[in-house]
Amino acid sequence: MTAKLEQLAQALRDVLGGRAKKVEIALGELLLEVDAADYLSVAETLRDNAELKFSQLIDLCGVDYLTYKNSTWSGRRYAATSQLLSVEKNWRLRYRAFAADDGFPVLDSVAGVWPSANWFEREAFDLIGIMFAGHPDMRRILTDYGFVGHPFRKDFPISGYVEMRYDQEQGRIVYQPVTIAPREVTPRIVREDTYGDVGAGRR
Repeated sequence: MTAKLEQLAQALRDVLGGRAKKVEIALGELLLEVDAADYLSVAETLRDNAELKFSQLIDLCGVDYLTYKNSTWSGRRYAATSQLLSVEKNWRLRYRAFAADDGFPVLDSVAGVWPSANWFEREAFDLIGIMFAGHPDMRRILTDYGFVGHPFRKDFPISGYVEMRYDQEQGRIVYQPVTIAPREVTPRIVREDTYGDVGAGRR
């Protein structure tokens, strides 16, 4: 397996040249990292080049590196990571690019390269907040249309900002600020006064 990965790593370096920011083998997998500016053009090369032929995008997800490995992360915060498959060459590849701006993370959409990226990119936008320029339908896919924020950001409150409920008087769904009162989560154990006494309760 290592020889095959080394062969793919060399092919990536030869084909992509300076656009391959990082080519790394770890844990039996190969990672290719590129700059945000090269993300779309490299994706097209990965699909079309005769030496590579990555015809399928298996998965794409947004990643927040804010507290990566439970420590302070010094690099860019948001990345899109894809799992690619070359059926013809029997190769797999992890493909990653970090968004250039942490305040407003944007990457080019690869839905035109691999159509399966369409819903995956919508999910990454909805949950992490990465925008994909050129996406044909950049809408939320899992949260409600009126939802504020992105649930998987590590700086997002667990309880959220607003809650939704059905109002009988108005006959519709209403939104209101979250009202979650602190509560005791330790189970209450009720025991008899004589619990543990030797011979107690015996007849």
